[in-house]
Amino acid sequence: MATYAIGDLQGCYDPLSRLLDYISFDPAADRIWLVGDLVNRGPASLQVLRFVKSLGAAATVVLGNHDLHLIMQSEGYGKASAEDTFHDVLGAPDRGDLLGWLRAQPLFHVEGDWAMVHAGLLPGWSVTQAQALSDEASAALQADDYRDFLAHMWGSEPAAWRDDLTGWDRLRVVVNAMTRMRYVTAAGAMEFRAPGAKAPPDKGPTGCVPWFAAAGRASLDHRVVCGHWSALGYRDQDNILALDTGCLWGGCLTAVRLEDLRVFRQPCPQQAKPSGWD
Repeated sequence: MATYAIGDLQGCYDPLSRLLDYISFDPAADRIWLVGDLVNRGPASLQVLRFVKSLGAAATVVLGNHDLHLIMQSEGYGKASAEDTFHDVLGAPDRGDLLGWLRAQPLFHVEGDWAMVHAGLLPGWSVTQAQALSDEASAALQADDYRDFLAHMWGSEPAAWRDDLTGWDRLRVVVNAMTRMRYVTAAGAMEFRAPGAKAPPDKGPTGCVPWFAAAGRASLDHRVVCGHWSALGYRDQDNILALDTGCLWGGCLTAVRLEDLRVFRQPCPQQAKPSGWD
Protein backbone atom coordinates (compact mmCIF):
# COMPACT_ATOMS: atom_id res chain seq x y z
CA MET A 1 0.00 0.00 0.00
CA ALA A 2 1.23 3.47 -0.89
CA THR A 3 -0.11 6.95 -0.12
CA TYR A 4 0.39 9.66 -2.74
CA ALA A 5 -0.13 13.34 -1.92
CA ILE A 6 -1.14 15.29 -5.05
CA GLY A 7 -1.23 19.01 -5.73
CA ASP A 8 -4.07 21.29 -6.82
CA LEU A 9 -6.20 19.82 -9.63
CA GLN A 10 -8.51 22.78 -10.41
CA GLY A 11 -10.57 20.81 -12.90
CA CYS A 12 -7.61 19.25 -14.74
CA TYR A 13 -8.87 15.70 -15.08
CA ASP A 14 -6.67 14.45 -17.93
CA PRO A 15 -3.35 15.22 -16.19
CA LEU A 16 -4.66 13.50 -13.06
CA SER A 17 -5.63 10.42 -15.04
CA ARG A 18 -2.21 10.28 -16.71
CA LEU A 19 -0.42 10.78 -13.39
CA LEU A 20 -2.36 7.97 -11.72
CA ASP A 21 -1.54 5.68 -14.65
CA TYR A 22 2.12 6.65 -14.37
CA ILE A 23 2.31 5.74 -10.68
CA SER A 24 0.20 2.60 -11.23
CA PHE A 25 -2.31 3.77 -8.66
CA ASP A 26 -4.52 0.94 -7.44
CA PRO A 27 -7.56 2.20 -5.49
CA ALA A 28 -7.95 -1.24 -3.94
CA ALA A 29 -4.54 -0.99 -2.30
CA ASP A 30 -3.28 2.60 -2.51
CA ARG A 31 -4.56 5.98 -1.33
CA ILE A 32 -4.34 9.50 -2.64
CA TRP A 33 -4.34 12.69 -0.59
CA LEU A 34 -5.67 15.71 -2.50
CA VAL A 35 -4.73 19.13 -1.15
CA GLY A 36 -7.92 20.93 -2.19
CA ASP A 37 -9.05 23.06 -5.12
CA LEU A 38 -10.41 20.06 -6.96
CA VAL A 39 -12.42 22.40 -9.19
CA ASN A 40 -12.49 25.64 -11.16
CA ARG A 41 -10.41 27.43 -13.79
CA GLY A 42 -9.65 24.13 -15.53
CA PRO A 43 -11.78 22.37 -18.16
CA ALA A 44 -13.24 19.33 -16.35
CA SER A 45 -14.43 20.06 -12.83
CA LEU A 46 -17.37 17.68 -13.18
CA GLN A 47 -15.14 14.77 -14.25
CA VAL A 48 -12.77 15.44 -11.36
CA LEU A 49 -15.55 15.48 -8.75
CA ARG A 50 -17.23 12.36 -10.08
CA PHE A 51 -13.94 10.48 -10.22
CA VAL A 52 -12.65 11.48 -6.79
CA LYS A 53 -16.03 10.79 -5.18
CA SER A 54 -16.07 7.35 -6.82
CA LEU A 55 -12.78 6.45 -5.10
CA GLY A 56 -14.45 6.38 -1.69
CA ALA A 57 -11.99 5.71 1.12
CA ALA A 58 -9.08 5.54 -1.34
CA ALA A 59 -9.17 9.36 -1.58
CA THR A 60 -8.60 11.76 1.30
CA VAL A 61 -9.61 15.33 0.44
CA VAL A 62 -9.37 18.71 2.13
CA LEU A 63 -11.31 21.70 0.86
CA GLY A 64 -9.70 24.62 -0.93
CA ASN A 65 -10.95 28.13 -1.64
CA HIS A 66 -12.22 27.20 -5.11
CA ASP A 67 -14.15 24.25 -3.71
CA LEU A 68 -15.82 26.55 -1.19
CA HIS A 69 -16.50 29.08 -3.96
CA LEU A 70 -18.35 26.39 -5.91
CA ILE A 71 -20.39 25.42 -2.85
CA MET A 72 -21.30 29.06 -2.22
CA GLN A 73 -22.22 29.70 -5.84
CA SER A 74 -24.44 26.63 -5.87
CA GLU A 75 -26.48 28.21 -3.06
CA GLY A 76 -26.49 31.75 -4.49
CA TYR A 77 -23.79 33.26 -2.25
CA GLY A 78 -20.54 35.00 -3.06
CA LYS A 79 -19.51 36.86 -6.18
CA ALA A 80 -19.36 34.95 -9.45
CA SER A 81 -16.28 35.38 -11.63
CA ALA A 82 -16.10 35.43 -15.41
CA GLU A 83 -13.20 32.98 -14.98
CA ASP A 84 -15.29 30.33 -13.19
CA THR A 85 -15.42 27.05 -15.11
CA PHE A 86 -17.54 24.85 -12.84
CA HIS A 87 -20.83 25.42 -14.67
CA ASP A 88 -20.73 21.77 -15.74
CA VAL A 89 -21.12 20.84 -12.07
CA LEU A 90 -23.98 23.26 -11.47
CA GLY A 91 -25.88 21.87 -14.45
CA ALA A 92 -25.21 18.20 -13.78
CA PRO A 93 -28.08 15.82 -12.91
CA ASP A 94 -26.05 14.55 -9.94
CA ARG A 95 -25.08 18.02 -8.68
CA GLY A 96 -26.87 17.50 -5.38
CA ASP A 97 -24.94 14.33 -4.57
CA LEU A 98 -21.64 15.84 -5.71
CA LEU A 99 -22.05 19.08 -3.77
CA GLY A 100 -23.28 17.25 -0.68
CA TRP A 101 -20.19 15.04 -0.83
CA LEU A 102 -17.92 18.06 -1.34
CA ARG A 103 -19.48 19.92 1.58
CA ALA A 104 -18.75 16.91 3.80
CA GLN A 105 -15.00 17.09 3.21
CA PRO A 106 -12.85 18.62 5.97
CA LEU A 107 -10.51 21.61 5.90
CA PHE A 108 -7.73 19.72 7.66
CA HIS A 109 -6.56 16.13 7.95
CA VAL A 110 -4.10 14.58 10.40
CA GLU A 111 -2.62 11.10 10.22
CA GLY A 112 0.37 10.12 12.33
CA ASP A 113 3.15 12.67 11.88
CA TRP A 114 1.55 14.05 8.71
CA ALA A 115 -1.09 16.74 8.32
CA MET A 116 -2.77 18.18 5.22
CA VAL A 117 -4.38 21.56 4.60
CA HIS A 118 -5.03 23.53 1.43
CA ALA A 119 -3.38 26.86 2.31
CA GLY A 120 -1.85 26.87 5.78
CA LEU A 121 -2.08 27.06 9.55
CA LEU A 122 -1.78 30.20 11.62
CA PRO A 123 1.56 30.29 13.48
CA GLY A 124 0.02 29.96 16.93
CA TRP A 125 -2.08 26.90 16.10
CA SER A 126 -0.86 23.50 17.15
CA VAL A 127 -1.98 20.59 15.00
CA THR A 128 -4.36 19.52 17.77
CA GLN A 129 -5.97 22.97 17.89
CA ALA A 130 -6.15 23.16 14.10
CA GLN A 131 -7.95 19.81 14.00
CA ALA A 132 -10.50 21.00 16.54
CA LEU A 133 -11.09 24.23 14.60
CA SER A 134 -11.46 22.33 11.34
CA ASP A 135 -14.05 20.14 13.03
CA GLU A 136 -15.99 23.27 14.04
CA ALA A 137 -16.04 24.52 10.46
CA SER A 138 -17.02 21.09 9.14
CA ALA A 139 -19.90 20.89 11.60
CA ALA A 140 -21.17 24.27 10.35
CA LEU A 141 -20.84 23.19 6.70
CA GLN A 142 -22.87 20.04 7.36
CA ALA A 143 -25.49 21.47 9.71
CA ASP A 144 -29.11 21.78 8.65
CA ASP A 145 -28.67 25.57 8.54
CA TYR A 146 -25.36 25.43 6.61
CA ARG A 147 -26.59 28.13 4.23
CA ASP A 148 -26.31 30.64 7.10
CA PHE A 149 -22.61 29.80 7.31
CA LEU A 150 -22.20 30.26 3.55
CA ALA A 151 -23.86 33.67 3.79
CA HIS A 152 -21.23 34.82 6.30
CA MET A 153 -18.18 32.83 5.20
CA TRP A 154 -16.39 35.18 2.82
CA GLY A 155 -14.40 38.28 3.76
CA SER A 156 -10.91 39.01 5.06
CA GLU A 157 -11.74 40.16 8.58
CA PRO A 158 -10.85 39.40 11.29
CA ALA A 159 -7.29 38.99 10.02
CA ALA A 160 -5.92 37.43 13.21
CA TRP A 161 -6.90 34.68 15.60
CA ARG A 162 -8.07 35.26 19.14
CA ASP A 163 -9.20 32.48 21.44
CA ASP A 164 -12.27 34.50 22.41
CA LEU A 165 -13.59 34.80 18.86
CA THR A 166 -17.10 33.43 18.46
CA GLY A 167 -19.73 32.95 15.78
CA TRP A 168 -19.11 33.74 12.14
CA ASP A 169 -15.92 35.72 12.88
CA ARG A 170 -14.36 32.65 14.50
CA LEU A 171 -15.25 30.35 11.62
CA ARG A 172 -14.22 32.91 9.01
CA VAL A 173 -10.69 33.09 10.42
CA VAL A 174 -10.46 29.30 10.30
CA VAL A 175 -11.64 29.17 6.68
CA ASN A 176 -9.35 32.01 5.60
CA ALA A 177 -6.26 30.51 7.22
CA MET A 178 -6.83 27.00 5.95
CA THR A 179 -7.97 27.87 2.41
CA ARG A 180 -6.65 31.35 1.49
CA MET A 181 -3.58 32.35 3.53
CA ARG A 182 -0.06 32.76 2.19
CA TYR A 183 1.59 35.52 4.23
CA VAL A 184 1.38 36.64 7.84
CA THR A 185 2.68 39.72 9.63
CA ALA A 186 5.15 39.61 12.50
CA ALA A 187 2.13 39.68 14.82
CA GLY A 188 0.62 36.63 13.11
CA ALA A 189 -2.16 38.41 11.19
CA MET A 190 -3.04 37.22 7.68
CA GLU A 191 -2.18 39.56 4.82
CA PHE A 192 -4.40 39.32 1.72
CA ARG A 193 -4.42 42.83 0.23
CA ALA A 194 -0.88 44.23 0.20
CA PRO A 195 1.18 44.28 -3.00
CA GLY A 196 2.90 40.93 -3.40
CA ALA A 197 0.34 39.02 -1.34
CA LYS A 198 0.34 36.22 -3.94
CA ALA A 199 3.99 36.53 -4.98
CA PRO A 200 6.79 34.05 -4.21
CA PRO A 201 8.58 34.56 -0.89
CA ASP A 202 11.37 36.74 -2.32
CA LYS A 203 8.79 39.24 -3.58
CA GLY A 204 6.24 39.13 -0.78
CA PRO A 205 4.65 42.03 1.09
CA THR A 206 6.90 44.23 3.19
CA GLY A 207 6.94 43.17 6.82
CA CYS A 208 5.42 39.77 6.13
CA VAL A 209 6.70 36.21 5.96
CA PRO A 210 5.20 33.03 4.49
CA TRP A 211 2.97 31.43 7.11
CA PHE A 212 5.29 28.42 7.40
CA ALA A 213 8.34 30.65 8.10
CA ALA A 214 6.78 32.45 11.08
CA ALA A 215 8.88 32.36 14.22
CA GLY A 216 7.75 29.82 16.78
CA ARG A 217 5.24 28.10 14.50
CA ALA A 218 3.35 25.67 16.72
CA SER A 219 2.74 23.06 13.98
CA LEU A 220 6.43 22.26 13.39
CA ASP A 221 6.02 18.88 15.08
CA HIS A 222 4.12 17.60 12.02
CA ARG A 223 4.99 17.55 8.36
CA VAL A 224 2.30 19.64 6.68
CA VAL A 225 1.23 18.89 3.10
CA CYS A 226 -0.32 21.91 1.38
CA GLY A 227 -1.05 23.52 -1.98
CA HIS A 228 -2.74 26.79 -2.99
CA TRP A 229 0.44 28.74 -3.81
CA SER A 230 1.51 28.07 -7.40
CA ALA A 231 4.04 30.92 -7.27
CA LEU A 232 5.77 29.06 -4.44
CA GLY A 233 5.87 25.79 -6.36
CA TYR A 234 7.27 22.55 -4.99
CA ARG A 235 8.89 22.88 -1.58
CA ASP A 236 10.14 20.23 0.81
CA GLN A 237 11.74 21.92 3.83
CA ASP A 238 10.84 23.35 7.23
CA ASN A 239 8.44 20.38 7.64
CA ILE A 240 6.38 21.72 4.72
CA LEU A 241 5.57 19.73 1.60
CA ALA A 242 4.07 22.24 -0.86
CA LEU A 243 2.62 20.66 -4.00
CA ASP A 244 0.93 23.33 -6.13
CA THR A 245 3.20 23.22 -9.18
CA GLY A 246 0.91 25.13 -11.52
CA CYS A 247 -0.72 22.34 -13.51
CA LEU A 248 -3.46 24.74 -14.55
CA TRP A 249 -0.93 27.20 -15.94
CA GLY A 250 1.10 24.76 -18.02
CA GLY A 251 3.36 23.56 -15.21
CA CYS A 252 2.99 20.04 -13.93
CA LEU A 253 0.85 17.98 -11.58
CA THR A 254 3.00 16.68 -8.72
CA ALA A 255 2.54 13.60 -6.56
CA VAL A 256 4.75 12.59 -3.63
CA ARG A 257 4.70 9.09 -2.20
CA LEU A 258 4.66 9.75 1.51
CA GLU A 259 6.33 6.51 2.52
CA ASP A 260 9.65 7.36 0.82
CA LEU A 261 9.11 10.93 -0.48
CA ARG A 262 9.65 9.92 -4.09
CA VAL A 263 8.37 12.66 -6.41
CA PHE A 264 6.33 12.01 -9.56
CA ARG A 265 5.41 14.72 -12.07
CA GLN A 266 3.00 14.86 -15.00
CA PRO A 267 3.41 17.72 -17.53
CA CYS A 268 0.24 19.75 -18.06
CA PRO A 269 -0.99 21.69 -21.10
CA GLN A 270 -0.74 25.45 -21.01
CA GLN A 271 -3.94 27.28 -20.11
CA ALA A 272 -4.59 30.98 -20.55
CA LYS A 273 -3.67 32.69 -17.30
CA PRO A 274 -6.47 35.09 -16.21
CA SER A 275 -5.83 38.42 -14.60
CA GLY A 276 -6.64 37.44 -11.02
CA TRP A 277 -5.15 33.97 -11.06
CA ASP A 278 -4.36 32.04 -7.91
